[in-house]
Amino acid sequence: MNNALALPQNLSVGSFDQYLISVTQLPKLNAEEERRLALRFRETGDLEAARQLVMANLRFVVHIARGYRGYGLALPDLVQEGNIGLMKAVKRFDPDVGVRLVSFAVHWIRAEIHEFVIRNWRIVKIATTKAQRKLFFNLKKSKKRLGWLNAHEAHAVAGDLGVKVETVYEMENRLDSHDLAFDTPVNEDPEESGNFCPSTYLAASQASDPAAMLESSEWDRYKQTRLHDALDQLDDRSRDILASRWLNDEKSTLHELADRYSVSAERIRQLEKNAMKKLKEAIA
Repeated sequence: MNNALALPQNLSVGSFDQYLISVTQLPKLNAEEERRLALRFRETGDLEAARQLVMANLRFVVHIARGYRGYGLALPDLVQEGNIGLMKAVKRFDPDVGVRLVSFAVHWIRAEIHEFVIRNWRIVKIATTKAQRKLFFNLKKSKKRLGWLNAHEAHAVAGDLGVKVETVYEMENRLDSHDLAFDTPVNEDPEESGNFCPSTYLAASQASDPAAMLESSEWDRYKQTRLHDALDQLDDRSRDILASRWLNDEKSTLHELADRYSVSAERIRQLEKNAMKKLKEAIA
């Protein structure tokens, strides 16, 4: 089945209201017609047969999607996701089982709508496990009253849905929470509005402050200049010893320098120590 089924022919889609009217006017299929089309699609891959099966059941998708409007998502989006589920059901439908397509398609339609709700209801995914998904879609209607669940109610819900009591409490907390913007809205004073966003509690970074960046760059340049000036004040031997011991890519050992200048390794160490002291005094 390909994308040609996404927009069935002879279906008005100028607006969603027109779509709702159009799907109610599409002809229904009796059991024999549905079986004949399903067999044709299964045996020959006839997309026209699949299209007719989809179109005849679009009104049923709308009916199911209306049951999910309480999650604050747009009905057209819910219907669109349900239509995808219907097309998946048509692709997998076996007419020899002896059930109508609409009964078989319920699972696929609801599954697609469930996935859409879970993905879009909150920025942070609220249900990731099978138990959490079951709770997400059943906890609200399982509660007999407004407010938080007491211990008896929580145990009753957990027993009815086959989940742990801790999972019930966790999902209740998630459902009661709300997304929080990271930054304060433009032209809004956090102290006056009382909306303290996470960015309010973060220390201001100076990494992007032009003044701080310029100051740091100038200070690094100043230290480099002082270091070069201090090196120029050393005698050639002391400067070469420091460069060989600290600045060159391949560092020299005390014994290698001792052989170079025909002195002891201890004398090289003393010269290095004195040169380092002069550098520190010059830089300071």
